[in-house]
Amino acid sequence: MGLWFERKATSLLEQSIAQELASIEEQYQRSIRRQLLLSHIYAGPLSGLPPEAQASMDSAWHEHTHELGLDFYRYSDEGLVSFGLGNDSPLSPDIVSALEKGSDDVAVALLSDSGPLLLTAITQGDSRVLVSRSLPEEELTRLGQSGLVERIRLVESRAGGKYQIPVASLGATRLVLDVSFGLGDVHTLAIQPDRVVVGILLLGILLLALGYVWIRRSLVVPLNRLMSQLGNIDPSASRYLPLSADGCAEVRHFSRVSNKLLAEIFAQKEQARVILEGITDAVILTDAKGDVLYLNPPACRLLGGEATDFATKSISGILGIKPVLLDAFLRGQGEACKQISLRFAGRLLQCTLSPIEDHQHRRTGALLALRDVTAEERLKAELRRQAEEDAVTGLPNRTTFEARMKRLAAGHESVALCYLDLEQFKIINDSCGHLEGDRMLCMVAKAFQSCLAPGELLGRVGGDEFGILLLGRSAHEVAQLLKTLQQQLLMQVLEYQGQCYRVGVSIGVAFARAPLPSVAELFKDADIACVAAKQKGSNQIHFYDDKDKELNYQRNAPKWALRIAKAIHNRELELYFQPIQSLRGGNPRKRMEILLRIREGNGRILPPAQFIASAERFKLMPEVDKAVVAMAMEWLAGYPELWRDHCLSINLSGNSLGVEGMESFIVGQLKRNAIPPACICFEITETSAIQNRQRALDMLRSLRKQGFAFAIDDFGSGFASYGYLRELPVDYVKIDGCFVRQLASNAKDFAIVKSIHDVCSVMGIETVAEFVESQDIMARLEEIGINYAQGYAVGRPKPLKDYVPVPLRQLA
Repeated sequence: MGLWFERKATSLLEQSIAQELASIEEQYQRSIRRQLLLSHIYAGPLSGLPPEAQASMDSAWHEHTHELGLDFYRYSDEGLVSFGLGNDSPLSPDIVSALEKGSDDVAVALLSDSGPLLLTAITQGDSRVLVSRSLPEEELTRLGQSGLVERIRLVESRAGGKYQIPVASLGATRLVLDVSFGLGDVHTLAIQPDRVVVGILLLGILLLALGYVWIRRSLVVPLNRLMSQLGNIDPSASRYLPLSADGCAEVRHFSRVSNKLLAEIFAQKEQARVILEGITDAVILTDAKGDVLYLNPPACRLLGGEATDFATKSISGILGIKPVLLDAFLRGQGEACKQISLRFAGRLLQCTLSPIEDHQHRRTGALLALRDVTAEERLKAELRRQAEEDAVTGLPNRTTFEARMKRLAAGHESVALCYLDLEQFKIINDSCGHLEGDRMLCMVAKAFQSCLAPGELLGRVGGDEFGILLLGRSAHEVAQLLKTLQQQLLMQVLEYQGQCYRVGVSIGVAFARAPLPSVAELFKDADIACVAAKQKGSNQIHFYDDKDKELNYQRNAPKWALRIAKAIHNRELELYFQPIQSLRGGNPRKRMEILLRIREGNGRILPPAQFIASAERFKLMPEVDKAVVAMAMEWLAGYPELWRDHCLSINLSGNSLGVEGMESFIVGQLKRNAIPPACICFEITETSAIQNRQRALDMLRSLRKQGFAFAIDDFGSGFASYGYLRELPVDYVKIDGCFVRQLASNAKDFAIVKSIHDVCSVMGIETVAEFVESQDIMARLEEIGINYAQGYAVGRPKPLKDYVPVPLRQLA
């Protein structure tokens, strides 16, 4: 340590001395630069002055330069002359001559008889100026910055000098700064070996020996014994054995921590064992090669053996898993979790492969979770069959029929969709029960199926409705097949309690060629054609024709129904009016019928006959009638001057009579708008069948008590005719226009109109003739005695908002 310390101290000392020499040299150069700067500063005022002027320089200049230790000399023909101090100079002529040459600034050191000097020669104007300053040893010693420097002298360079700094000088003699350092205290720091040091070394060796003995007995031996116990631990042991250890406190603490960790590992192992043995799914663990390591009891029962029978066997050979798939999974290729389906011993297994990884995320094995899904798949298949097939006939249901129809029709140029509706089938259900009805349906399905070619589709699409898809047949072939099918159906007889039952079928056909329309459109067309077949009679066949106006109305009925509902919701209904003219002068009231229109966004008026028929079909007329009543009463409420001499005729459909809430709605609108009920006459459309006759009669009688008037519309062409006159409390009868159009030239129509008027006159009911389109008809009506006329001869329908209210009393 002493030698090392001595070498280290010597190295640091040498570094300090080198830094100090560099600092001394830098300080010396700085003193040279300072003297050059002062030489220029103080020699500047003397430049260009004559000798006599320079001799009379101010004494202050001499005082300053003297304080700085500077002596100024100038060159002349006589030699070197001092400024203001005479002509004596301590310098030899050789030195003066050497400094006179050149024009650059020069700084050199010189050893003179009077001591060391620092000489600088500068050029001022056209002359050279020499400046000298003495360098005493004290000033040179102050160049040292640290306490190590004892003495600095300017001496001639000689061999053997240890610390010397070369300086600029003149002539052959080289001058240096000789630096002396005080290093005596540093050398006394060296440690000298003695008995104390030897004693310390022996004591250290003894302590090391004692420490080694203690460490071996208290740490190394107990730790080796503990590591041996850890190495002998059996990971597959079923019983937990704690570690035993003695020795130092650290070894005993390590033993306690290890026992705690082993106990937690054993507890987790027991938990995993209980979980694996308690779950119902079969679990198999494999190593990185795919060999079996562990099977839980459900896995043993599934595979039909004991765990030892399958130990170290490849799981691929046991379950039939493809080795390529298992190897790729164990090598970490593909997803982290994989599900595959297996068949084992006639059962369907769902296998979930999960990786087992070590701390470096390397796969060291796999976990296979096996579940027997045989019963589930059977149940799914049964549910799928029940969802796709009809439970009674085994035929495809509507959803399946449409899906298969779309797939089968894709590759054919022409298809025919037949919609079959059984007739007299309800009689079987009502008379024999639904079980016999189901038996009849099975007989019908077999009869239909026997008539179809392979690849053609039959399905049950409703309660007593069937669908047939025919592929690649012409319309004539389709018609022949359907007639054969009807004949085959008539041969099916159901016997029950001595009675024989048969069913018929109405068939609608939608025939289409490529490009084929959608399945929904084909079904709609076939359904509409089936309705048309029913209207033709029993056991009829009807092909859909898009040029048939009536069928198109029925086909577009759902669209019109949606349009009406939207118009009611958005208040897009428009009211028109058509005047009703009195043919007798005694009636003071001006009458007009309120008509309903719907205007499209482009301004086109929709045909009333089409959307009204759709509204009646889809039971929307009550909502339509409510909207018309509300709008008409609101309009009339805005013109109170018309209340005494105007009457609005508002249509009420037969579907609206007796409907719950209709009567209270009409009365509520009457009170809300505060108009007299005598201004309103409700026209009951005689061509619409009344759903509940008694409830409708009660509603009409109640509203009549409120003061409303009633009229039968389209009388003579509907369901009841004179029966309505006897039952309904009506004030007016509007004779249907089919009897009025040819009244002037047709004697039969004249007689019918006259008979209706005569009957109504006896019953005290006034008559109104519709579709009056000429003055000749008007004259014949007056001849008969009809009370009112309505038609183009009287006035065309116009928007109600454009009506100009002119009370009759003003006209009078």
